[in-house]
Amino acid sequence: MPSYVVTGSSRGIGLQFVRQLSANTDNIVFGVVRNLGGASELKKLETDRANVHVLQADVTDYQALKAAADQVAQLTGGTLEYLINNAAYQQTERKYYTIDTYAEKGEIEELKKDMLDNFNANTIGVIHSIDAFLPLLKAASAKATVKIISLSSGIGDLDLTLESRLDLGPAYCISKAALNMVVAKYATRFADDNMVFVALSPGLVNTATGPPTPEDIEQYQAFGKSLKAAYPDWDGQALTPEASVRLQLGVIEKVERKDTGAFISHWGNKQWV
Repeated sequence: MPSYVVTGSSRGIGLQFVRQLSANTDNIVFGVVRNLGGASELKKLETDRANVHVLQADVTDYQALKAAADQVAQLTGGTLEYLINNAAYQQTERKYYTIDTYAEKGEIEELKKDMLDNFNANTIGVIHSIDAFLPLLKAASAKATVKIISLSSGIGDLDLTLESRLDLGPAYCISKAALNMVVAKYATRFADDNMVFVALSPGLVNTATGPPTPEDIEQYQAFGKSLKAAYPDWDGQALTPEASVRLQLGVIEKVERKDTGAFISHWGNKQWV
């Protein structure tokens, strides 16, 4: 019975991973959430499907993740075949700043906060998650190839940033670029083991839970114009979480040991939209 752990699964992409994976009754799927109170849809899945289990842990809390790993081990016999690091943070304030806006506005403390908050969740949080579940992954790797998938972002890609001149959201982008190196370091550390580490971009996905503000619409149009410079054939439309996860699962199924350490998109290559 293949086992999956999905962090950040209360909504959006993470919830879709749990929903699509658990549709196969041969899978056992663990949805890890920071706040059980905000996971009503996930908890309904747990009620409706016997192969879904909801666990509480913040990815910035290593001990909480270790406790979650212990709970998983009790139900899987101490193994785990797939870890999907989906949990992430992006501040709502100052999300449209460029890297020099903080200094222009005299918001140096805000710069520090945004950088540290993003790095703590998006980079260190992934390290915590991998390390907490590593004993289970190692145990499973004795019999099959295990896969550790960490969701990154195309806007953490240096080439795309330069080509499209995307200059917004520096803290988030920098934390995702750092995540790609984290994945490479794990791939190098465990290069001789039966483990595959991949940084996977989900594409441009609409995960909004409410209507966009006028500023959101304006910035999305500017963002889309920048991406068109790199991808002139792109239709300008964001993916739904359902479509993105369907594509990502196709990539996850195909990656092999030769791909370990790669940073790829939902298309399985370097096409980010």
